[in-house]
Amino acid sequence: MNNRQHKRPLPDKRRKMRRRRRRRRAFAGMAAAAVLLCTLFLTVKTLYPLLSEHKADTDITYDGTSPSLSVHLDNLYSPHAVLIDLDSGKAAAARGSQDRIYPASLTKIMTALLAVEKTDDLEETVTLSSRIFPTLYAEEASMAGFQPGERVQLRDLLYGILLPSGAECCLAFAERISGSEEAFVKRMNEKAKELGMDNTHFCNSTGLHDDNHYSTVEDMAVLLKHALKNADFREAFTSSQHSTLPSDLHPDGFTFYSTMFEYMSSAKVTGGEILGGKTGYTEEAGLCLASLANINGKEYILVTAKADGTHDTEQFHILDAVDVYNQVGASSDDSQ
Repeated sequence: MNNRQHKRPLPDKRRKMRRRRRRRRAFAGMAAAAVLLCTLFLTVKTLYPLLSEHKADTDITYDGTSPSLSVHLDNLYSPHAVLIDLDSGKAAAARGSQDRIYPASLTKIMTALLAVEKTDDLEETVTLSSRIFPTLYAEEASMAGFQPGERVQLRDLLYGILLPSGAECCLAFAERISGSEEAFVKRMNEKAKELGMDNTHFCNSTGLHDDNHYSTVEDMAVLLKHALKNADFREAFTSSQHSTLPSDLHPDGFTFYSTMFEYMSSAKVTGGEILGGKTGYTEEAGLCLASLANINGKEYILVTAKADGTHDTEQFHILDAVDVYNQVGASSDDSQ
């Protein structure tokens, strides 16, 4: 009994042992926290470049007018406009860029992008279904000139979308890729979401008016910025004309022209030139234009929407593009 009592720790010793145990537990907790923090740091360090790269690929930074440019949009015919420095992805100037617009045939930029992304061989030929034409004729949609039942090369259809704004070319790709326009439109909206076009919703592949078919010039700029990275898209977008291969219904082929370039006396602007563009028009959308220019060795995107006018008036969207790009050329030349 006495031996057992003698072996028990004395009160002071017990307190010291408890303190040592508490210190060991605290140290173990701090060590575990340090390991967790190190793990989180390494994870963020690994993922951040990937996330930043994705963001830079799709987003546009809106930080007001670029300090190196003096570009003013207040006097444009178009109430909605955004100018993008394509190299940096930054907005050099913006006006009503996040307001909802009807994109009209600017919609076909998305249609053409999916066409090239979902096609392995643009040299392949397809037969245009006769069922796609009656509705387009009834709605007086713009056409490239292909006929029902005509066998057409897919590359000709791509140029038909972007140059003469051919609605039959859009529906031909939609049916070939997705089986129907409705299913194709679902892909269009999925792609818009993927690109961060949060203020866009498509109802068709052609841009024919629908109250629920809308976008912003900001979203359209995001779309064009991404699409221009595709070589086939860029080649078609920057062409002024294209001659089709001979077909059974066009034995000599035929030539169609860019709806932008045909209204321009010259593509030259101060310090460079306008390389390409896609026009759009409906009564509700007004005159719209998404264009690309090279000025003093740098590329710029300009998207404008809802200028007054029609196909039969002055082409105010094109006048706006020339105005803005001339400002860019004069300003960037002065800053060098």
